[in-house]
Amino acid sequence: MRNHFFLAAALALMAIIALGMAGQEVGLGPVIMLFFVLLALGLGRSEQWRRLAFTAWIVAAVAASLFYPAPFRELWGFDLKKLIIPLLMIIMFGMGTAMSVRDFLGVVRMPKGVFVGLLCQFTIMPAVGFGLTKVFAFPPEIAAGLILVGCSPSGLASNVMSFIARANLALSLTLTAIATLLAPIFTPLLMSLLAGQLVPVNAWAMMLDILRIVILPVVAGLAFNHFFYERFPWLARTMPRVSMVGIAVIIAIITAAGRDSLLTIGLTLILATAVHNAAGYFFGYWGSRLFGLDRQSCRTIALEVGLQNSGLASGLALEMGKVATMGLAPAVFGPLMNVTGSSLASWWRGKVGDS
Repeated sequence: MRNHFFLAAALALMAIIALGMAGQEVGLGPVIMLFFVLLALGLGRSEQWRRLAFTAWIVAAVAASLFYPAPFRELWGFDLKKLIIPLLMIIMFGMGTAMSVRDFLGVVRMPKGVFVGLLCQFTIMPAVGFGLTKVFAFPPEIAAGLILVGCSPSGLASNVMSFIARANLALSLTLTAIATLLAPIFTPLLMSLLAGQLVPVNAWAMMLDILRIVILPVVAGLAFNHFFYERFPWLARTMPRVSMVGIAVIIAIITAAGRDSLLTIGLTLILATAVHNAAGYFFGYWGSRLFGLDRQSCRTIALEVGLQNSGLASGLALEMGKVATMGLAPAVFGPLMNVTGSSLASWWRGKVGDS
């Protein structure tokens, strides 16, 4: 069945090329959506490429919201942007259920690795994001969104990729946990410093938003995992799927809201986010090497730095009333980092012997 989906996707791709060459833009949207849906179904049934299925579903959702933005902006008179924060809080709750108190105790067991990882996390990506806004002539709010991605902490994606790469998973879990707890302090502070001249930044309001959107749901999920996990074992299987659907919906809503801006600067923004993402991997790895960490820990920190919590960045952009502009960089960064992160993790997995 897997080969049938790939074959159907190949036929859809040929149809896309034919329609494009013929200038038939009207029928292009449904065929592009069909291509990515078929590709996602095929990838989902492939042991080797299953990790990329989620990204294909994301791209299908993005294509749908670009070609048909109206249903993703408002449904039966309801503004769908109002769903972003509740969905993000559900995702953060799911993140909390995947954590335990032991993750925070890693500071005691691996103090050097945790210090280096946090230092890289809150210096490299903000600095690179700020630098890219000087290289690319983005409008101020879109540039601020790129910086916002860099100022956000890492998320669960880095833990998954560290597991795939056979890196230091304990260090990855600890870094994600501590960086998330530090986000209410460092994210508003860095945004005020680096993006304050681009958009108005209320550091106090942003800190409260992070506490409400991230910290409270994560703590609730952590408590649920600690006290009720044995009574609800199905939750561990369900929450990842719920989170993936939530992320897809959030990205589709943001894409529809910022469709006009994205069509204008889309390719340039993709290039900038790709450089941002790659720089996180590169400087995260070699920065850790300069501190004398082993290769396994360096790979972990590279993934922690390169893979950001783009969902949080999207939520903060919404709270600032600029999701259609500041929210675009997080919406592009999320799917992109899943492709690059899984590719890098798989490559490192094959080189685990030299750690």
